[in-house]
Amino acid sequence: MGLEITENEFQRLVKYMYDNFGINLSAKKVLVQGRLGNMLNDRGFKNYNEYLDAVIADKSGAEVTTILNKLTTNHTFFMREPEHYTFLKNTILPYMTQTCKNDHVLRIWSAACSSGEECYTTAMLMDQYFGAEKAKWDTRILATDISQDVIGKAKRGVYTEDGMKGLSNEWKARYFNDLGGGKYEICQAIKDEVIFKTFNLMDPMPDKYKAKPFDLIFCRNVMIYFDAPTKQALVNRFYDVVKPGGYFFIGHAESVNRNDTKFEYIQPAIYRHPEK
Repeated sequence: MGLEITENEFQRLVKYMYDNFGINLSAKKVLVQGRLGNMLNDRGFKNYNEYLDAVIADKSGAEVTTILNKLTTNHTFFMREPEHYTFLKNTILPYMTQTCKNDHVLRIWSAACSSGEECYTTAMLMDQYFGAEKAKWDTRILATDISQDVIGKAKRGVYTEDGMKGLSNEWKARYFNDLGGGKYEICQAIKDEVIFKTFNLMDPMPDKYKAKPFDLIFCRNVMIYFDAPTKQALVNRFYDVVKPGGYFFIGHAESVNRNDTKFEYIQPAIYRHPEK
């Protein structure tokens, strides 16, 4: 049986996760104990306060990565929410190729990229879209996540057939190397299209993002962990780093309060920074 958590310990952990990562676990006591209790027993911690002290004291970031991986879900797959990719191909890319035709640079950010399926799907789609013209364009994607562990997995780019069901056989053959045993690795040309970095969405947006704002930001299926004020503040920070005319994608299970944002609603889970 896993180590039981007291109410005081639970409230301290809830406050730590909310203050540092915007994650609201106030109604998740059973989940917290279920996901951490056995690990704490196995590692010899006497209580949750002792463990949280260790998380805070560890400057390497390893313990923070562990607790984040335990308390959040990084499940994702290729071509998730395919309506977004249809809209990207049919509407956004034709628009961006016109507005960016002088410098041939597209700026796309996959925020909370998890294990890489989202950014690699986007990179493959753009490679197919531009075809022979691809070499003229800088379409490298910034992909960030708070977890060093999932960033490492994304960089390796090795996946099982299970998460690749949404991909065509053509894409599988063209963009993946078959490693055998039901495992496939993203080809190097697509890996080179993605720049991975760790980033906490609760932190202020870097000045360089404001100086060179994005044409498109993905932030899908992460705000489900945030309460309304935290989510609204994050959406407003994203607005500040999207170009006029640029787009913002959220998950279909999420929503943005249209009364509290400057983004224009386009269709479910798709928003736009108004053009000047």
